[in-house]
Amino acid sequence: MPEALLFAAIGTGFTFFMTAFGSALVFLFKAEIDSGIQKVLLGFAAGVMIAVSAFGMLVPAIEETERMGGIGWIPAAGGFVLGIFFLIVMDSLLPHLHPVAKQSEGLATAWRKSTLLMLSVTLHNIPEGMAVGLAFALAAQHSNDPALLSSAIALCIGLGIQNFPEGAAISIPLRQEGMPAAKAFVFGSLSAIVEPIFGILVVLAAGALRPAMPWLLAAAAGAMMFVVVEDLIPEARLGEHSNLGTLGVMGGFLIMMVLDVALG
Repeated sequence: MPEALLFAAIGTGFTFFMTAFGSALVFLFKAEIDSGIQKVLLGFAAGVMIAVSAFGMLVPAIEETERMGGIGWIPAAGGFVLGIFFLIVMDSLLPHLHPVAKQSEGLATAWRKSTLLMLSVTLHNIPEGMAVGLAFALAAQHSNDPALLSSAIALCIGLGIQNFPEGAAISIPLRQEGMPAAKAFVFGSLSAIVEPIFGILVVLAAGALRPAMPWLLAAAAGAMMFVVVEDLIPEARLGEHSNLGTLGVMGGFLIMMVLDVALG
């Protein structure tokens, strides 16, 4: 699927560079990000990922199954559970530290806090890369349906928008820890390198196992929802004025829904 690989590379490249652009804010700001702004941004990311999971992954998974003559909810539900299980395993094994946490998660390690912070966002970016790759793979498989390509583009734009603050959320705290600005920028940018890697890998898998496409789409949705419920929403609602995080979720969902409908 050379066309799907090309589109996936461009799409995940865009989301990667949006993370890099966000990380570049470390050259402009040294102060800590305001907690209220941080809640809004975390909530916004959660809202985008919820909308992507529903409109961009689960609905196409059901439609693709029915198109092939199957029962739509079976791979949607089964793949969703597999995606959750995949992220649970990754969350348990990969050492990482959430920006608002004091205790790292995953296997015990002597890695520095900076590395653990970067790996936390890296873990979040795995299902995003999968989502972009699968969206373009599905569009390539049904090249006679331009709506699928438009939907994949909308998905890229939405994830790219929410990746921008993610880059800053890594690079600026690292700068505050005493890391040079250039190094903090590199760490923040590299947190998204898994997006093109996993985006291309799932395109290759989808091309080799086309009947598994609905399962792969639903698995990406399950993985993204795990990130939302396990990390983003709890972090967005910590402390006072948690309604800011709630409004961020609503705003992210609304914008992603509009993008999907307007471009789809």
